[in-house]
Amino acid sequence: MASSRRMLSACFITAFAAIRRLRWSNIDMETKAIRWRAENEKTGYEHRTPVTAEVLAVLEEARMRNPRGGDSPVLPARKDPSRCLDRSRLRVWWDKAQRLAGLEPKRGRAWHSLRRKFASDLMDQPLKVVCQVGSWKTAQTVLQCYQRADENQLRTALGHRRRIRS
Repeated sequence: MASSRRMLSACFITAFAAIRRLRWSNIDMETKAIRWRAENEKTGYEHRTPVTAEVLAVLEEARMRNPRGGDSPVLPARKDPSRCLDRSRLRVWWDKAQRLAGLEPKRGRAWHSLRRKFASDLMDQPLKVVCQVGSWKTAQTVLQCYQRADENQLRTALGHRRRIRS
């Protein structure tokens, strides 16, 4: 049990290493995009993604709290702001967010569940767009691991089928 918990924690930590290691030099406020460095991605996939107005507002607020800019971390460590946030802090934040949202801890619910929801919510968009905006290297990953059709989507699809004439 303890080893499986450690393994889940390792997967959780790896999944958000890129966010934890994000630096201000990777955020382009003018073009409203983030450059994700290959060395911080578990797949080694360097890419740029646009950000929404909401994300930009949160980043602006964070920059006011941490005006160091340049190559300093967006999520700095508490004791040394020149270093990135400690990975165990992400787990603490997730647990706290889950509690504040009134959610009971559930196996499998973590950062990846947010990516699954994101991919599933965008199922009406072209797969290539979903891959690029969600930073997935291949469409196969999205289809096999992330997108989940819900009952309403299945019913809608059935409603669009070609009817057989009698």
